[in-house]
Amino acid sequence: MSSAVPAIPDVLDRWFAGRGWQPRPHQLAMLAAARAGRHALLVAATGAGKTLAGFLPVLAQSAELGLRPGCKALYVSPLKALAADVERNLMVPIREVGLPLKVETRTGDTSSEAKKRQRETPPDILLTTPESLSLLLTWPEADRILATVETLIVDEIHAFAATKRGDLLALAVARMRRLNPRLRLVGLSATVADPPAMAHWLAPGGDAVVVEGAAAVPPDIRILVPDGRIPWSGHNGRHAAREVVRLLEGARQAIVFVNTRAIAELVFNDLWAENDTGLPIGLHHGSLAPEARQKVEAALAEGRLRAVVATSSLDLGIDWGDVDLVVQMGAPKGAARLLQRVGRANHRLDEASRAVIVPGNRFEYLEALACMDAVEAGELDAEDHRPGGLDVLAQHVMGVALAGPFEAAALFEEVRAAAPYAGLSRTDFDRVLQFIATGGYALKAYERYARLVEEAPGRWRIRHPRLALQHRLNAGVIVEAPTMSVRLGSSRAGGGRALGQVEEWFGSQLRIGDRFLFAGQVLEVTGASETDLYTRLSRGEPSIPTYVGGRMPLSTNLAERVRRMIADPQAWGRMPADVQEWLALQQAQSILPPADRLLAETFPRDGREYLILYGFEGRNAHQSLGMLLTQRMERRGLQPLGFVATDYMLGVWGLERVADPGALLTGDIVADELEAWIKATPFLRRAFRDVAIVSGLVERQQPGSAKSGRAMTVSTDLIYDVLQKHEPGHLLLEAAWAEASARLTDLARLDRLLKRAESELLVQHLDRVSPLAVPALLQIGREGVRGMAEDALLSELAGAVAAV
Repeated sequence: MSSAVPAIPDVLDRWFAGRGWQPRPHQLAMLAAARAGRHALLVAATGAGKTLAGFLPVLAQSAELGLRPGCKALYVSPLKALAADVERNLMVPIREVGLPLKVETRTGDTSSEAKKRQRETPPDILLTTPESLSLLLTWPEADRILATVETLIVDEIHAFAATKRGDLLALAVARMRRLNPRLRLVGLSATVADPPAMAHWLAPGGDAVVVEGAAAVPPDIRILVPDGRIPWSGHNGRHAAREVVRLLEGARQAIVFVNTRAIAELVFNDLWAENDTGLPIGLHHGSLAPEARQKVEAALAEGRLRAVVATSSLDLGIDWGDVDLVVQMGAPKGAARLLQRVGRANHRLDEASRAVIVPGNRFEYLEALACMDAVEAGELDAEDHRPGGLDVLAQHVMGVALAGPFEAAALFEEVRAAAPYAGLSRTDFDRVLQFIATGGYALKAYERYARLVEEAPGRWRIRHPRLALQHRLNAGVIVEAPTMSVRLGSSRAGGGRALGQVEEWFGSQLRIGDRFLFAGQVLEVTGASETDLYTRLSRGEPSIPTYVGGRMPLSTNLAERVRRMIADPQAWGRMPADVQEWLALQQAQSILPPADRLLAETFPRDGREYLILYGFEGRNAHQSLGMLLTQRMERRGLQPLGFVATDYMLGVWGLERVADPGALLTGDIVADELEAWIKATPFLRRAFRDVAIVSGLVERQQPGSAKSGRAMTVSTDLIYDVLQKHEPGHLLLEAAWAEASARLTDLARLDRLLKRAESELLVQHLDRVSPLAVPALLQIGREGVRGMAEDALLSELAGAVAAV
């Protein structure tokens, strides 16, 4: 590619000058890549400049060539809200320059009439999501629509690479490249750890150029330590609600990020309890009704909210109003996630984004400090590029058949052009075909599972036209837990205002009169149906814990930094006094976990024997090891009673002392215990339900109705039992096993932890609880371990603990 600086059309040059801007080097580099016909990955620090750089070649070509028929560019976003935000921002230069470009969005919120019109008369620029793009490709007219598309832009590309949505997108892109070999691919992100690997994911074999954006002013990140002290235990920083409200009072606008939907409700409630001045504070998470989320988004963008409590629903790329402060409640769990969220504070290169981390406990303080160091050093968490799912491939192949008959050999080569499927064997591809055609050996007697027919050797088509509607109603790879609608103000079927959804298992256990937090309010249950939960506003305190929220695991990079930090007393000087004293007590009464070894401690307490492992491998790996370890302890007569897992440690307790932890932590524990454990949990059946839905074997939606979560579970459980008995090697059973083991175990980190145990284990037998073990013991029983019990536990740290 030529190093010459490309000229931009005069009309765009004048537009830049009119705003007092100069085209930035990375924007010009993206324009040069386009004129050379090169795929490009832009890694840029700011959202506004990044998005404009991605679209600049499209705008420049329109300015040079004028009005041309057909769609010129497709933009793919991970969020519907981001697509809508880009549409608003993109229309500014288009209108001001006077370019003849029509821009529209196509997402799940787009009406069927608008989608039909877009297929007949495509806009010049179409903004969409992976799911909507995949569905667009199922229409016979897709080849006509895509024939004119010159550029496909994938925004926030890092959010796709390790997910099923990324698998679906990669397959769609491979399909588009076959239909239109001239298609140029563009990836945009501010947080990519390995740009060459991501460029390969975007365009395998395409020799994509990597463009680095200009470095922004380093973010201004600090840690909030109320009264100079950090709690022993707890999470999500709720102890500091009053101090956080004071921060919000000093900000123009702020986003308060939390890591789960459930905690969003609790933190929102905490902040309002301390909001003496009546600041307008909103709430935004994925369980709320779309209307509620859109209302908050509009109020934030228009400056009518001072702050909003949000989950990851707002942390990707969107430029919200006049936000100048980001607050992260609890540890961020990864440097890339923190940077992504901090970037919401402003989109200017010449101003530092301002953020405050509010750790929930002392380990979270260390994690926050490690995260700040990683951001300063430019170390991001690596993206996990893994093989694509066969359930996603089955959905894609069915979608291709809807557009018209296909040749299996040609489709196989096309699929292998997608990075997640580059290693796909022809045997597995043929298994997918046979699965769609018959359902598999055990199900082939049932016509409902037969969706493809081989009309000639190697040439396949859909069995019946009605299957097209079924596929389009049910396509997608996001399988949420079954939910119930929360309705306010009525006990009649379908009545009341819909506030959002809660998980079905949570809603079904509620009784009339129970009170719970949702949508920022205390609701009292007045009735329920199979699909709806009826409520009214309550003045009382919640009587039921909030609904479920997932946990994000500590990243490998941060875990290593935390281990090094603990092991080096010279690094403690910048920590609060109570954290320094905590670590010093550990050093005096036991030993510090070495950076390069795995520390195990044992001690008695209250008639129980405890084993603590300081693995720092994340909650999933520790929880999995806890399951396997207690299972092995039971078989060896050690009488385990339970375990607790955090991101930093695993604590196991029982009736017998573990004299030799190393004898339990051998590498064969996975082979000996893992399969039996997973089969004994409900997770394998849940994973099967998910892959059965994604692959199209069962349907969530019928025309005019939707199956309840219970009905879906009954259907998939019956099929699961049949396959386990008659076809244990079925494609979906293998996919379910892979999904369940990945979700539950984080096998790579579990394997690393066990290897450390075999070669690096350091055992300390103590006569009382150690300082670092206190947070784990306080976690046992959660809110139940408080008051006198907590005082008794802390007093066991000997006289020196009293000073802490």
